[in-house]
Amino acid sequence: MKTGRIQLIKTTVAEIGRSVKSADRILLISHIRPDGDAVGSLLGFGLALRAVGKNVQLVLADGIPSAYKHLKGWDTVRKQPVESYDLSIVLDCSDIYRVGDFYQGYQKPDINIDHHKTNLFFAKINLVDQKAVATAEIITQHLDEWDLPLEREVADALLTGLITDSLGFRTGNMSPDAFRTAARLLEISSRLSYLYNKVLINRTYEATKLWGAGLTSLQREGPLVWTTLTVKDRRNSGYPGNDDGDLINILSSIEEAKVSIIFVEQPYNKVKVSWRADPDIDITPLALFFGGGGHPAAAGAEISGDINSVRSQVLEKTQDLIADIMIKNREIIGSL
Repeated sequence: MKTGRIQLIKTTVAEIGRSVKSADRILLISHIRPDGDAVGSLLGFGLALRAVGKNVQLVLADGIPSAYKHLKGWDTVRKQPVESYDLSIVLDCSDIYRVGDFYQGYQKPDINIDHHKTNLFFAKINLVDQKAVATAEIITQHLDEWDLPLEREVADALLTGLITDSLGFRTGNMSPDAFRTAARLLEISSRLSYLYNKVLINRTYEATKLWGAGLTSLQREGPLVWTTLTVKDRRNSGYPGNDDGDLINILSSIEEAKVSIIFVEQPYNKVKVSWRADPDIDITPLALFFGGGGHPAAAGAEISGDINSVRSQVLEKTQDLIADIMIKNREIIGSL
């Protein structure tokens, strides 16, 4: 099984290399509400392609969050394509609708590079490595095979992707390969402390005020912890984004919480839901049930409905999942 997986990846990597080499105008696009892996993968891959003379469009429907505006190339990212292209590459997306409205009703993208367990293999060529900690890790590992340079600005961006998706190398899926990839990037970048602080430690005044609103409404029921951020909360704090300002990572640090959830009210009667869980709980079934995706310990979904009804549905399903796991664990212990 392992040999077959490795061979499939090698074949796919070679096919991507041929496609990239023959293309002149390339579109790189990633998901809405972009995180560090989306931004780092987009900028790192884009800068490497530009270094060999490719005409590259970088697209994020929601633009670049301010936390990543220290990375080279951020100011060339657009919210939609402005020119034609002959190769489209979607990065860090488990399904095509995560890029926003652009691809709805359009033909399949050419290439999909991702690491999510819930990936739907929606492109013509799909390089999906679920064992990778981040999409940035996958790109780094194959730059040489694609004849693309690993310059300092490229390393900065890709290291940012790896740092953020691993929460500073702390997630349960960290592997020797991921550490070796980080070491290679660090040899080129040499700015680990700077990048780490920029994306994981530093917070704007507005984001900190938003955290205050979320922590004020924090609730707990047994091993489940949750909070809610409304449109009014974001407006009152002056926070410019539609996300939670990474507050979910604070909730997941609560000692008593096996699962933490944050509900972020969106415009047009939608709610962004983010889950975090202990390593022994797989929350991907929850995300899939609600039309989302992600990883066993970190997943999300955008759900239509008012904040109260969505919160009620999600909490009920999450509590059911926790109860099922506790029953199974008791059965296992009882059989020993």
